[in-house]
Amino acid sequence: MNSAQADACLRRIGTARPQRATIGALRELHLRHLRAVPFENLSIHLGEEIVLEEKRLLDKVVEGRRGGFCYELNGAFAALLAALGYEVRLLAARVYGEEGRLGIPYDHLALWVRTADGGEWLADVGFGAHSHWPLAFTERGEQTDPAGAFRVAEAGADPAGVLGGGGDTAGSADLDVVRDGRPQYRLETRPRVLEDFAAGAWWHSTSPQSHFTRSLVCSRVTEDGGRITLSGRALTTTAPDGRKETRELGTDEEVLSVYRERFGIALSRVPTVRDRNWNG
Repeated sequence: MNSAQADACLRRIGTARPQRATIGALRELHLRHLRAVPFENLSIHLGEEIVLEEKRLLDKVVEGRRGGFCYELNGAFAALLAALGYEVRLLAARVYGEEGRLGIPYDHLALWVRTADGGEWLADVGFGAHSHWPLAFTERGEQTDPAGAFRVAEAGADPAGVLGGGGDTAGSADLDVVRDGRPQYRLETRPRVLEDFAAGAWWHSTSPQSHFTRSLVCSRVTEDGGRITLSGRALTTTAPDGRKETRELGTDEEVLSVYRERFGIALSRVPTVRDRNWNG
């Protein structure tokens, strides 16, 4: 990413270029990104190709003013952070599903970030409802965030018994990311490159077993610290205290207006869940 591209990314999230790669600047960049760039899977249902290449990600997220899912959002955010002087590594994770089962390899992409003072942080702007600020990567105690109480724990080190179902972790360097006592994903600590996640992105874009192919979502953090989410035609507003209000949108014009006015996404037609018949 060159300097002009970095400036365009910063304009996209509504913030100025930081003077140094500090944790304070990282926290601001992280929260601004969550407010400005939606977590969304619309490309899957609009028939748009998802390509994990830096230029294609920037074209979509910055020039096209769209959002994306983890591979796209964290992929583009990693490029921005590196251009601003942060040391960044891409990390693979497997998401916890029902009954504590772990998802596929390369299920999720998150970021390890080193700041100018040598601090290590877990940044993740691509997991939907997650921490508003980066989490201290080496801290094993509870970390308080506007989105809840988080913990980065060594895999298998679970005296409270909340993690479950992870399999044999003897000698593992993996980490479990926990929110409000519930495991979110199991994180590998080995650095990866963006191309490593192509199979995961393809699976999530095509498999009827992926929740991304079975539903529509568009969601972002609001300026007051709450969240707004459009799932198909159901518009849910979540207050900072967790109270939710949901209403069904009626006409296509109303749906397109919400995409445009609340998420900054201009669409020519309303996306609908595509019928998939894939047996792989």
